[in-house]
Amino acid sequence: MKALHFGAGNIGRGFVGVLLHEAGYDLVFADVAQPLIDSLNTEESYTVHEVGNQARDIRVTGFSGVNSAADPEALTEHIRTADIVTTAVGPTVLRLIAPAIAEGLRARAASGAGKVAVMACENAINATDGLAEAVRAVYPEADEAAIFANTAVDRIVPNQEPGQGLDVTVETYHEWAVTSAPFGGTTPDIPGVTWVDDLAPYITRKLFTVNTGHAATAYFGFGAGISKISDALENPGVRAKVESVLAETKQLLVEKFGFAPEVQQQYVEKILTRFTNPHLPDTVDRVGRAPLRKISRQERFVGPAAELAENGHPVEALVTAIGAALAFDVPEDAESAEMRRRLAEARGDRSATNALVTEWTGIDAAHPLYEPLSEAFSRA
Repeated sequence: MKALHFGAGNIGRGFVGVLLHEAGYDLVFADVAQPLIDSLNTEESYTVHEVGNQARDIRVTGFSGVNSAADPEALTEHIRTADIVTTAVGPTVLRLIAPAIAEGLRARAASGAGKVAVMACENAINATDGLAEAVRAVYPEADEAAIFANTAVDRIVPNQEPGQGLDVTVETYHEWAVTSAPFGGTTPDIPGVTWVDDLAPYITRKLFTVNTGHAATAYFGFGAGISKISDALENPGVRAKVESVLAETKQLLVEKFGFAPEVQQQYVEKILTRFTNPHLPDTVDRVGRAPLRKISRQERFVGPAAELAENGHPVEALVTAIGAALAFDVPEDAESAEMRRRLAEARGDRSATNALVTEWTGIDAAHPLYEPLSEAFSRA
C-alpha cells in the first residue's frame, strides 16, 4: 500500500506520516523544499519522539520524497498509483496543490486505477470540501477517481530543536477523525483514525477549543512578555483570560451540538493540561503566527464569537482575545508585520479602522458582533 502526503514538514512527518506508517503504508512525501526532499531520499529512517505521559520513540521507515514543483510527472504518477492522498500544507495552500492533484486523478481515470481516498488534514472546518472544489474546477470528473473525505486533526507539533534532521518531537496525544459516509462502508484500514458519521461536532469542538485556546494563550502570553506556551499558562492572569475564552466557546458547543457541560469542561481541562506539557518547547511567537488568518470569519475567534453574538450571548472574552491578536508584533511573521503596518496607518481614523474590521473579520456593520469588534480595533 502507498500513501502520498503533501507537506513533508514536522506535522507531515510527525503526525499524519507516522500514523500511516504504523498502518503499513509506504510513504511518499511531496514538497517544494529540495533539501528536505534530498534528506527523505537519502535517509533510511527517522524517529518520532512522543513526549509526555507514556512517552515513546517510533522509528519510521519505507519513505521517499518528490519535489512537487520540479518533478510534476513523477508526482502525477505517485497520485495515479497511491491508495491514499493526504495533505498537511495549511488551508491557504490547498488551492495551490489542487491542479497537481487534478492531473493525478485524471491519470488515474485514464488508467482505470480506481478511486483514491483524498483527505486534507488541516486546521480548518471542512478543508477537504474546499480542496475538492478547487480540484473539480480543473478536472470536473474528479469524483470518478477520488473519494473526498473531511477530517479533524489534533496534535501539538512545536518548533523543533536545531540539528534534529528528519526526527520530530511531538506530544503523545493525537486525534484524527474522518467522516465515513463518502466511503460507503469500506473505509481504509488505518488504526490511528476514528471514523465518524458526523464530523461537525468533532471538528468544531477541536477548532473552538484547542485552536482557540492555543492561540489565545499565545496572544495573552505575548502581551504579558512570556515566551513559552507552557509558561504562559502558569501566569494566573493569562490562564484566567484563556479560561474565560473557553467558557464562552463551551457555551456555544454545548448549545449547538448537545455536549454535556461537564463533558465539555473535562475536554477543556484536558486541553489546558496539554498546553502546559513542559517537554514541548512551544513558543507564543510560533503559535501566534499568521494572526490575520486566525481572526478571519470562519476561524477560531470570530467564528464562535459571531454565533454567540447572534444568539444574544456575551462575547467579551473572545473580543478581548481578538484585541490581543491585534497587538501581536513579531516582525519575522509576514501577517503580523502587515497587520501592524495597516493598523498604524488607520490609527485615529475610526472609519479606516472600521474598514479593517470588515476586511479582516468578514463582519459587517449589521452584525451584532460589529460594534464590539469596532471598539477593539479602535484601541489597537
